[in-house]
Amino acid sequence: MARFEITGGSPLEGTVSISGSKNGSLPLLAAALLVDGEVVLRNIPDISDIRTMIRMLRALGVKIEIEDDGALRLDSSSITTFAAPYDLVRRMRGSFYVAGPLLTRFGEAQVPLPGGCVIGSRPVDFHVRGFKALGAKVDEKYGVMHAKADRLVGTRIDMDPRLRSVGATVNLMLAATMAQGTTIIENASREPEVVDCQQFLAACGARIDGIGTTTLRITGVERLTGTEWSAIPDRMEAGTFLIAGALTRGDVTVTPAEPERLRIVTDMLVQAGCDVSISENAVRLRMDKRPEAVDVMTAPYPGYPTDLQPNTGVLMSVAKGTSVIEETIFDARFNYVDELLRMGADVRVMEGAAIFKGVPQLFGAPVVATDIRAGAALILAGLCAEGATEISGASLVDRGYEDITGKLKGLGAQIEMLPEADAETSDAECLL
Repeated sequence: MARFEITGGSPLEGTVSISGSKNGSLPLLAAALLVDGEVVLRNIPDISDIRTMIRMLRALGVKIEIEDDGALRLDSSSITTFAAPYDLVRRMRGSFYVAGPLLTRFGEAQVPLPGGCVIGSRPVDFHVRGFKALGAKVDEKYGVMHAKADRLVGTRIDMDPRLRSVGATVNLMLAATMAQGTTIIENASREPEVVDCQQFLAACGARIDGIGTTTLRITGVERLTGTEWSAIPDRMEAGTFLIAGALTRGDVTVTPAEPERLRIVTDMLVQAGCDVSISENAVRLRMDKRPEAVDVMTAPYPGYPTDLQPNTGVLMSVAKGTSVIEETIFDARFNYVDELLRMGADVRVMEGAAIFKGVPQLFGAPVVATDIRAGAALILAGLCAEGATEISGASLVDRGYEDITGKLKGLGAQIEMLPEADAETSDAECLL
């Protein structure tokens, strides 16, 4: 497999340009299935998950042009099928977002159950229950969800308040946008990426009240019209680079950024002893000492993001003192800890939490990335470790971070990504 080779010990210094949000771009691409006319999406990151989604939409019959500036021009008027291909759905969970738009547009959707990162159980039960509440008949056989309805009808959907599922909120919101009547979704996700999709739909003519709140009132419309839209900056990428600056005792500025949406992360970094400066569109972090231990608990937005938990775990692994990180979203998110132990960390994982006893120094070792965020965390561990670190499974990181190697090298990191030998044709080549 592709791998990263890192020599640690170099402070990161400079400004890094943050790409468009991975978690925000996937719902936008799925939402384009509902639009009558052309949609132009800008600031969409060039990562493998987006390439997979583009291939998915093309397989459904969407016409997609990639412009010279990277913008995507999509026309869904000639969709030819309501059946999503298994080979693409199995690659990532976000591909299941096409189920809602296909169901409300065609009255039928046939979508294999999704794959993706191994970070714990993420069933689509909430999606299926919502489709049924909207009037669809749903069968799950042989690993495929088949939903059918003459027309979806608005209803009240009460989601689990403990989880506020991002995926289910997006899928049910997309399905309800063109359903008959009014749909009320209680305990909806408030993640910025979900809110951005709501605002995009409203710009296309959707009637959504309660944007940005946990109660959505969606009145179905007959059609949506095309528009241009830019994805929001990726707050997970921004947080990753800020934590990297803290770990390497560097001076890192991330831009463009939405500082208010990063507030809980920057507050944690300040507690850890970092000097954080916030401007309208950027965040600067300076660090010249060993971090202090901070307790963290993940939670739906505006709580601490689960996608940054592994990076935070690396920071706590070298902090002064003992910290506890509680993971409330994904039950296998601590997969990276075994690899961190190989680098000299002192961590004990219990049910739903991990105790980090900070050590003065990590040491380079051969480790394996198990998912997107774990891979990024191990990169950060390698950057602050003494000696050389080799991380296999580097292609997983490309699913969520655009040119992370180039961006880190631009900040002074000693990192190389070496491709696997005799690699098959890349996703990027398949798009040409």
